[in-house]
Amino acid sequence: MTEFSQDWCAAQDAKDPLRVYRNRFDIPKGVIYMDGNSLGPLPVGVSEHVAKVVDQEWRDGLVKSWNEADWVNLPERTAAKIAPLIGAEAHEVTLADSTSVNLFKAAAAACKLNPKRRQILSEPGNFPTDLYMMEGLANFLGDGYKLDTVPRTDITSAITEDTAVVLLTQVHYITADMLNIAAITKAAHAKGALVVWDLSHSTGAVPIDLNAADADLAVGCGYKYLNGGPGAPAFIYVAARHLPKIQQPLSGWFGHQAPFDFIDAYKPDPGIKRMLTGTTGILGASALFKALDAFDGIDMASVRSKSVALTDLFISLAEAKLSKFDIELATPKNSAQRGSHVSLTHKNAYAIMQALIERGVIGDFRAPNYLRFGITPLYLGYCDIFQAIEILQEIMESGIWREARFNEKSAVT
Repeated sequence: MTEFSQDWCAAQDAKDPLRVYRNRFDIPKGVIYMDGNSLGPLPVGVSEHVAKVVDQEWRDGLVKSWNEADWVNLPERTAAKIAPLIGAEAHEVTLADSTSVNLFKAAAAACKLNPKRRQILSEPGNFPTDLYMMEGLANFLGDGYKLDTVPRTDITSAITEDTAVVLLTQVHYITADMLNIAAITKAAHAKGALVVWDLSHSTGAVPIDLNAADADLAVGCGYKYLNGGPGAPAFIYVAARHLPKIQQPLSGWFGHQAPFDFIDAYKPDPGIKRMLTGTTGILGASALFKALDAFDGIDMASVRSKSVALTDLFISLAEAKLSKFDIELATPKNSAQRGSHVSLTHKNAYAIMQALIERGVIGDFRAPNYLRFGITPLYLGYCDIFQAIEILQEIMESGIWREARFNEKSAVT
């Protein structure tokens, strides 16, 4: 059995082929950034790029920049950088709206493609916005539509001839439990159902091949592993075979085949642009466009290999050093069944995480009792993992987390 030590970790870092990519991120000195990817760090060059968009394209170019700086095609140009990360063709992906809005659009479109079916199927404990949007969609559609949830282990057996669409998150936002996109999609198709995949906790962290999996629709956010900044726009994928007939409910003018003809009747764009709604937020989209340069030349298989190694190390160290403090693992130990974050449980998880953040290890808390750690191979190394566990052990041994200041909850947890 490997004896993990600081020296062993340093040796792994020294021979890590991905270590050079850490320089693509502007992470504050003294910080081990292990947020569960509610917000990725700032990639190098994004600040300057956004400043250029503001100072030159906006201030000097003014409205001319819709053409001269090609703002009008920014959603497609940005999506072309995302497509290889999800195993899609560029013409199947666009940048649009938020993840929540895209979930509504995608699921509604799937229901329209399966008009005789009335069930929307998901899992309890899915990310709240996924369930909220599906509940809202079912209520909005009426006419017998309903949202049903079953444990993710029972999804395929719960699909019936009444299932219009199955909505699932590939990597669970708390546990990191990872579903097999190809297997579940195949099982759904066998029963006549479509699948919408939420890739928010996997895009940029684990290899994804939507086309190989014969996927139907997918959505994902731009601010987690893609590092597009707070509130970055989301993306939506529609398989090419569905594009000619798919209809989404938010038929805004940028989804029109000729938006600048300003005609009254809506005619959808023949391609992926039909999934657009309104005018793109150029500053946010520009930040994400530049941030995606961090993935230039990156082999996602190598990212996955290092992710498994780092999460294995984290789990081994946590079990060896933290179990005596009633800290338990909430993430699958089998690497094939987990994404790129690890969650631990403790009844005082919030206070413990605040104490950890004060020591420079930035993870995050998820209710009711989870300490979540995003483990991103592009800017984290083996020594980071070792030091994070060491600091967490010191916090537990000292009991400093019991201080009142760590137990006062902020508005955003």
